[in-house]
Amino acid sequence: MDPLTIAFGLAQFAPQVIRWISGSDKAAEAAQKVVDIAKTVTGKPEGEAALAAIQADPNLALQYRQSVIANEADLDKAYLADRQDARARDVELHRLGHRNRRADIMLAMAFGSLVAIIWMVWKGRLDMPDMVFALLNMAAGALLKMIGDAFQFEFGSSRSSKDKDELISSVLRK
Repeated sequence: MDPLTIAFGLAQFAPQVIRWISGSDKAAEAAQKVVDIAKTVTGKPEGEAALAAIQADPNLALQYRQSVIANEADLDKAYLADRQDARARDVELHRLGHRNRRADIMLAMAFGSLVAIIWMVWKGRLDMPDMVFALLNMAAGALLKMIGDAFQFEFGSSRSSKDKDELISSVLRK
């Protein structure tokens, strides 16, 4: 079994593992670290054997969970570093005089789709079955979340906005 598959199996004992091994360019590295923790706890040389030992022994499962918690800060740093690179990429593109056209297109598509859904609901609400209305409402909510995520990415959270503003200001001054 590959490390990612084993790591998903280990996630039943430490659910926070899912965050590190999904939706990231560094998922394979995080999975390997998670498997290495399991091998260290069990003393088994192979990931599959370590997973089987943890599944069979509640004491090993507890030790594994405690080891994951002890290593949580390092795994979180790797996870967050992956997220941070996207914003740094945008800053560097802007500094070089380029735009992130992919992000602009994605945001335009989400906004356009939202407008289309609102128009369909507004025009067809009287003749529309409740099920269709519910599906369109759900799609509109998902699109609003995407637009919100884009704004969150561009403008940052309230806690880190000041740091981001200073970084962008320093880049624009150059």
